[in-house]
Amino acid sequence: MKLPKELINGIIIIVGIGLYFLAMELLGLADIYFLRVFNVLFIFYGTNRTLNSNYVEGKTSLATNAVAGLFTALTGVLLSIAALIIYSYARGGEAYIASLSKTFLFGGEPSVMTYSISLLFEGISSAVIVTFMLLLYWDNRFSPNKNGAKS
Repeated sequence: MKLPKELINGIIIIVGIGLYFLAMELLGLADIYFLRVFNVLFIFYGTNRTLNSNYVEGKTSLATNAVAGLFTALTGVLLSIAALIIYSYARGGEAYIASLSKTFLFGGEPSVMTYSISLLFEGISSAVIVTFMLLLYWDNRFSPNKNGAKS
């Protein structure tokens, strides 16, 4: 049984994000909230792989590619949040979350689930934005005459 490319690229996203955050923790940089923003690059990479593959295969329908891109990005985000919850509880639960940056999203002492749900909303927003940016990129790349441009 062959796994769909959307699922494979979603798994690539979670592996990339997981390795990135583990590297940050090993280097003692986990509390620097600014570095956490770069995890969106992994969402770009995985989603771009899916859309690139679709266009190479001749699938140029915007609706089809939107579903494929969103599925890829949301798979990566959902699996990453699930991995964060498991990792947080393995590292001490609430104590581990409290050790993370105080300036990132919260002012008080969030629980693991509160922290994860907030990151889930952020991740869903990132997935939608990244998908639509890449859809516009690939649609314009393969349809240069769409807007009346002359080649």
